[in-house]
Amino acid sequence: MTQTLPTQENQPVDGPHVHFEDALLDKLTGEWRLSRKIGTRLEENHVKADWILNHQFLQIHMKDVKSPPSYEALVLIGYNHEQGQYVVYWLDIFGGKFSEKGFGTREGNSIRFIFQYPDGLLHNTFTWNDGEQTWRSLIEQQDEQGQWSVFAEDRLQRL
Repeated sequence: MTQTLPTQENQPVDGPHVHFEDALLDKLTGEWRLSRKIGTRLEENHVKADWILNHQFLQIHMKDVKSPPSYEALVLIGYNHEQGQYVVYWLDIFGGKFSEKGFGTREGNSIRFIFQYPDGLLHNTFTWNDGEQTWRSLIEQQDEQGQWSVFAEDRLQRL
């Protein structure tokens, strides 16, 4: 009986033995102060980001600094190697009806995630500023007429 040695052709592209390694998202691990602007309102969140589930997902835990907090979210970012795109799951206090799965692509130091909500598209673009060592998250939404507007803009500074 001959043994077949694994080749690159029959190696799995996704699964428990293929870790999600991403130098850009590695820069997001740790603890952050998130300053969010929604319209004219300013909010502040504490953010903690860690690799979980065998380094398959980056978990971002956002929580309002107010007591009691008025917002909390868990965001899981993974990668589909076969399709060559990021995948993101956004779960927050608004519950299952408003939780969504999105897909993302990277361009330079930015990853743009696209979510298809029942009432329209939403883009969330995470951008790393290497000089300032900060992250920016720009959330834009499309209205019924197809016009885009800024829903929220976040700035993350390391604690």
